[in-house]
Amino acid sequence: MGEHVLSGSPPVALRLRVSARARRITLRISALDGTVTLTRPRGVPEREALAFAREKESWLRGHLAGHAETVVVGPGALVPVEGRVRRIETGAGRSVVLQDDRLLVPGDPARCGARVAGFLKARARERLAAASDRHAAALGRGYAKLTLRDTRSRWGSCTAQGGLMYSWRLILAPPEVLDYVAAHEVAHLQEMNHSAAFWAVVRALYGDYQAPRRWLRDEGAALHRIRFD
Repeated sequence: MGEHVLSGSPPVALRLRVSARARRITLRISALDGTVTLTRPRGVPEREALAFAREKESWLRGHLAGHAETVVVGPGALVPVEGRVRRIETGAGRSVVLQDDRLLVPGDPARCGARVAGFLKARARERLAAASDRHAAALGRGYAKLTLRDTRSRWGSCTAQGGLMYSWRLILAPPEVLDYVAAHEVAHLQEMNHSAAFWAVVRALYGDYQAPRRWLRDEGAALHRIRFD
């Protein structure tokens, strides 16, 4: 995966991708954050793909104009929860409530972001613990502890002592993505590497992992553009 910038005002950043499965050059704009991915088939020169992107520059800029860089959590904001976009609305009572396409948040609107973050972290811990327990049982290995952080560099990790760490923002992603990351980290309890043997364990635990892995690569960065302060 490489990068290229189309000059102009503003410049347009392109993520360059080569695919053995691609039949033609394609441009894809992420619906979450406007990230532009330029994919070319293996064997097609990079210069040809960049020429294609320059031909589509007007189309690109038109579509990118409507994308916001960040989403600030508050009443009226649209936030994904388990991969489904929910509208934040003012709720009654004492607890945050998830209802279909709405997230009802009671109390002072100035505290909305903090309350939503608390709700999501609790839900993330519940979902990640359940997934980790299930995969660890299938593997026949236990883990020492599970911690949540707000990491930008990785979605999860596993220590040599058996400690699992996950980004709580995984609760924003589709459930299959969260489940894949749990399988990935639990697999490290057996294989502390990314060898062929490791990926075989991931496949045994999760199945075909290419789709969720690709989702994280293409859409994951957008989850960090959501602000809860």
